[in-house]
Amino acid sequence: MTENVISLKNVSKCFKRYDRPGDRLKEIIYPSKKLADEFWALHDINLEIPQGQTLGIVGRNGSGKSTLLQIIVGTLTPTTGSVDVKGRISALLELGSGFNPEFTGRQNVFFNAQILGFSQKETEAKFDEIAAFADIGDFIEQPVKTYSSGMFVRLAFAVATSVEPDILVVDEALSVGDEAFQRKCFARLQSIQEGGGTILFVSHAATSVVQLCTSAILMDSGELLLAHTPKVVISKYQKLIYADPDKVLGLKSDIRSLNQLTKQESDNNLQDANLESTKTEVKPEQYHSKSQEHYDEFYDPGMIPSNTVRYPSRGAEIINPHIETLKGIVVNHLIGREDYVYTYSVTFSRSTSKVRFGMLIKTISGFELAGASLKASSQSVRYVEAGTTIVVKFQFKCLLNPGVYFLNAGVVGTVDEDLTYLDRCVDVAMFRVQSCTESCGNGIVDLLIEPCLTVVNSDSLVKGASTEVI
Repeated sequence: MTENVISLKNVSKCFKRYDRPGDRLKEIIYPSKKLADEFWALHDINLEIPQGQTLGIVGRNGSGKSTLLQIIVGTLTPTTGSVDVKGRISALLELGSGFNPEFTGRQNVFFNAQILGFSQKETEAKFDEIAAFADIGDFIEQPVKTYSSGMFVRLAFAVATSVEPDILVVDEALSVGDEAFQRKCFARLQSIQEGGGTILFVSHAATSVVQLCTSAILMDSGELLLAHTPKVVISKYQKLIYADPDKVLGLKSDIRSLNQLTKQESDNNLQDANLESTKTEVKPEQYHSKSQEHYDEFYDPGMIPSNTVRYPSRGAEIINPHIETLKGIVVNHLIGREDYVYTYSVTFSRSTSKVRFGMLIKTISGFELAGASLKASSQSVRYVEAGTTIVVKFQFKCLLNPGVYFLNAGVVGTVDEDLTYLDRCVDVAMFRVQSCTESCGNGIVDLLIEPCLTVVNSDSLVKGASTEVI
């Protein structure tokens, strides 16, 4: 049986807030006087994390994630309850925490390694490895107060992971580095996993949590709302952050109900899963109904881009860009491998010719994934009178893996004999792609890969079973 390396029992944390600095002293002198407002950042948290688990922690800002991590690390003490942590723990919390800004990078490496229990000799033996991983060049000899945020996190991550921790805590720090460094960091995390290390990983990046973590918890308002598989937790988290305010309480109650499985039911589910994995013939449709209940296409009115950019109109206006199902139902939470229509209307305030319409899908980082521009003579419109409205539709199959994506819309026409944008909207709409139960794809694009496994060791077959696994 795997040993629990982190155990929290009935942990709560209260912070006192005073209106005036002197009120704190008055309360010490006169204990009977209560001059502070109490803010409970954590409420009765019970959590056990076994060795080797990678736990994803998600939640809205102010949900208590950072407070929970600080209590586990030991930089905060709980107001009530007990915490038991076994093994060497290394943490990458707030950017720059544990670093003295006046010290050089080299000095901070030795300083932090000493705090983590490494001797001077041990740190000297690892210094070249740490410096190479951070890859900040001669800045290693400069005071860290001169570092950019990216350089800061490079060095902090290099130190935190190079000391071979039994438990690693990472709180949103990886979002600071560039993509190449993030990839290097995730490779280091995977090596810690393979070595049996335990990782606590806080991130708002849903795909990172699903791909990296073996389990996950959802925090909200200081409450551990849900502990489940990463996909289920992320699904409920996404519904929670986009829910209308008047529906939040009901949604939270529904989410809590998922925790009501008894230990015996959980064990039975695990045994069933293990039994299915030993069969030589696996039919994906057996699992479709069970997984599908977590992923429904729907429209969330709160899912609106905050960085939409509109070009100045030059005789046309793009109206109501959105995605519909083939039945005309408006949605912005899509299911992979299903067909949808991206549509918008264009109203022309002046007559124009050679009119073309376009669309573009981008990732969160702005990478242009795919799009369409109606350039052919059969697709464009030769002449449009002022006052005309045209409805544009682009039908597509959603071959994107789970994640959030953004949409552009544009219309081009002739102004003063020049072909130019009559109207263009950048990041005018957004949508989320949810899991397709039949997909085994990774990355961004689903290539409709269909696995076919052939069993060659006949001794391992169940008698009478098929030799091909589809």
